[in-house]
Amino acid sequence: MSSVSQVNTTAATAASTATTSTTSTKDAENPQDRFLKLLVTQMKNQDPLKPLDNAEVTSQLAQISTVSGLDKLNSTLQQLVSSAEDTRSVEALGLIGHKAFVPGTAIALNGDGAIAGIELAQPVDQLKVTILDSTGVAIRTMDLGAQPTGLSTIAWDGNTDSGTKAVDGDYTFAVSAKQGGNDIKVDTLSFGTVNSVMPGEGGAHLDMGDKLGLVGLSDIKQVF
Repeated sequence: MSSVSQVNTTAATAASTATTSTTSTKDAENPQDRFLKLLVTQMKNQDPLKPLDNAEVTSQLAQISTVSGLDKLNSTLQQLVSSAEDTRSVEALGLIGHKAFVPGTAIALNGDGAIAGIELAQPVDQLKVTILDSTGVAIRTMDLGAQPTGLSTIAWDGNTDSGTKAVDGDYTFAVSAKQGGNDIKVDTLSFGTVNSVMPGEGGAHLDMGDKLGLVGLSDIKQVF
């Protein structure tokens, strides 16, 4: 009895394996091939008195062509995306050690001065920059007058409004702009060094130090 049970168990296992293999093969089968097989089967089993209409056959063949075309398009797009990401990673590596403007409000005073940047979507007739210390107190206000559209550099000599020299260190800045008396949006830019590059979601991330942190390659506004 035990040998019969063993044979039955072996047979059942073999049948299960065969079924799994067949299912896997079907799952791996090209969708276009399955579509063609279904169409051929449909034509073989059609009612001789009511054959498939030519327009219907043409429509189904067109669907097959569409499915195949979409598969090829998806594959091509994936290759293009992968290639673009590789290119951006190479570009990011080339920025290591360079200075760059990135979105931010930090400004570092070292030696004789400090620089930051602004970006305007339109020209303005009045622009003011305020330098603030670590406690948020304004220590210097600069009236830069009219400024053009695009990116401009802000230079701070390190002097305060009282005429004293500020100590080297980290500060922040705020900007206000007007055109014809109306407030205009200003994008503030911090100046820092690209220390390293690391992979991340959406592409490479650039390490700009403790104050600026990680920024995306698309956040780089200007490189020096």
